[in-house]
Order: sequence, then C-alpha cells, then structure tokens
Amino acid sequence: MPEKRLDHEVKQSVFIRASREKVYDAFATAEGLDGWFTRGSRVDARPGGAVLFKWVDWGAEKSINVDAPGRVIEAKRPERFMYEWGEPGSESTVEIVLEKRGDGTLVRLREFGFRKIENLIDNAGGWGEALTLAKFWVEHGIATN
Repeated sequence: MPEKRLDHEVKQSVFIRASREKVYDAFATAEGLDGWFTRGSRVDARPGGAVLFKWVDWGAEKSINVDAPGRVIEAKRPERFMYEWGEPGSESTVEIVLEKRGDGTLVRLREFGFRKIENLIDNAGGWGEALTLAKFWVEHGIATN
C-alpha cells in the first residue's frame, strides 16, 4: 500500500528574459529538457502522455544515472505544464505556470503530493538549481549539464 501523501510542497520561481513559448518548450519538450537538464528524455506533451526524465552522468561527480517516469496531467502552451513523476507509490506532481512579465516570463514551479519526506527535501534544493540552469540555457544558450 502506498504511503499517505504529505501536506508539504516545494515552491520555486525564477524570471527568464524570453517569451513564454520559448520557456514552455524548455520544460515541456524532450529537446528543451535535453538542452539544459537531461539526456535522452521523452515527453508526449498532452494529457495522459508519457514522460521520461533521464539523467546520465549527472551531478558534481558525474555519477548519477537515473530515469524518472511519469505522465502529463495538463499541457497548455505557453501557460501551464503539469505532470506526475516518480516510481509508482512514491510519485509527486509538478506544476509549472508561466506568466508574462515585462520583457520575459515569470516561472512559478510547485511540486506537491510527496509520499516521502526525503523526496521533498531533495527536490526543494534541486528545483532551485534546476530553475537557475533553465535560466542560463534559455537566456544565453549556456548548458552546464
């Protein structure tokens, strides 16, 4: 039986000087994700579509190799992308909302529905790093992965 979902959530945000469409594609397409975050990911960006986030030689020591499966809940370009990810029984939900602000896009990310406190703690810091990487990639074409 899966563990009860926790009431806690992760919230992060970043301003990216680019159109909402460009930012959306960085988060909701395999090509976009592989540019700054993953290697060999797959995204079927429609409700019910499969997603697979794939990290190869990730991390400071280039030693992390992980696949994280999931499914798309909502894909409304360029406004919102929402998916559930993680192994069955430990999945959580990620919601990415994109708001037009001046000459760019405010990215609001929220992850909720965690079943394990360890996952919440890991992802809280991880999303801060990820949004910074996305900003560098989208604004300047700099990939650090």
